[in-house]
Amino acid sequence: MTDADCIFCKLAAGEIPSTKVRETERVLAFRDLEPKAPTHVLVIPKDHYADAAGLSAADPALAGEVLAVAAEVAESEGVVEGGWRLIANTGLGAGQTVFHAHFHVLGGKPLGPMLAV
Repeated sequence: MTDADCIFCKLAAGEIPSTKVRETERVLAFRDLEPKAPTHVLVIPKDHYADAAGLSAADPALAGEVLAVAAEVAESEGVVEGGWRLIANTGLGAGQTVFHAHFHVLGGKPLGPMLAV
């Protein structure tokens, strides 16, 4: 299932190039174009789900695979020992700008507090 207007669906289909970090049959991990840390990789399901909540409700096994790939990315990027952060913004109020479920793997430097208040 895809959304013809979704940029992440187009990336998953190979219609738009990306710098792939890891790929399985159902999951794609690629470098963020505007990194917020030395390691900033996006991990997405290839199928379209609007957000993390929709993904986990519709396909818990795929949600688990996305999380497993995120952990593999952290390992391959060498950020496990120093610590890494996994973020899924869900909804406008949380800062979600692309409405295709995606998870940010961030690391490679001290990331500070989770939220700036």
